[in-house]
Amino acid sequence: MEPQLLHRVADSVATVVVHHPAKRNAMTAAMWRELPRVLDGLAADPGVRALVLTGEGPTFCAGADISTLRESAEEAQGLAVRAEEALAAFPKPTLAAIRGHCVGGGAQLAAACDLRFAEQTALFGVTPAKLGVVYPASATRRLVALTGPATAKYLLFSGELIDADRALRTGLVDEVLPVGALGERVAEFTRVLASRSLLTQSAAKEFVNGRTDRDAHWAAQARRSGDTAEGVAAFLERRRPRFGWSGPTSG
Repeated sequence: MEPQLLHRVADSVATVVVHHPAKRNAMTAAMWRELPRVLDGLAADPGVRALVLTGEGPTFCAGADISTLRESAEEAQGLAVRAEEALAAFPKPTLAAIRGHCVGGGAQLAAACDLRFAEQTALFGVTPAKLGVVYPASATRRLVALTGPATAKYLLFSGELIDADRALRTGLVDEVLPVGALGERVAEFTRVLASRSLLTQSAAKEFVNGRTDRDAHWAAQARRSGDTAEGVAAFLERRRPRFGWSGPTSG
């Protein structure tokens, strides 16, 4: 099978799979180009409430396919940045499910997700110093926001790999699971995400990411959505809420 991004939707959760097992799921130029298009389609689908990004088999993503850098390193980095920004801007909760190596462009994609769950044996690295590549400002800022400046410098300056326990301690990942338990935990947690108010999640995502000019927008969305009334009613009636908001409305 050619290197590609596979995607499916089940139980309101979209799963995007980086599929290039011959090269440990390294991202080709075509795959970088494809990711924003895939994300646009899933963002527009009202049946999607959350998204999981993962890799085929035992590896998350070993970064960019280095053969693409021979043609134009600057162009390849531009493609990666556009894909990263599209993932970061996805309007619904995103979670990276990480097994094995999460390195270079793979770490860049993982950091652009809202959350990162990893198997105990996962390894993480940010490796541009091994290639003489200037790491993008956007990716650097995200790394610093997750780990703080000291760990970001350690990773960027050295290109060394760190294990899942250290990634957890430094904030690079949110949960570490025993080998074999990641899939079940991700399924369990995304069911929780899909059951919650997407209105709350989408507004919170913007605010956490630093947006400061949308209070009135989200107040209007809340008034029109009926989610608050439904949430309160469900609580008082001791039942599961049925939140209806699936995306912004105008007017």
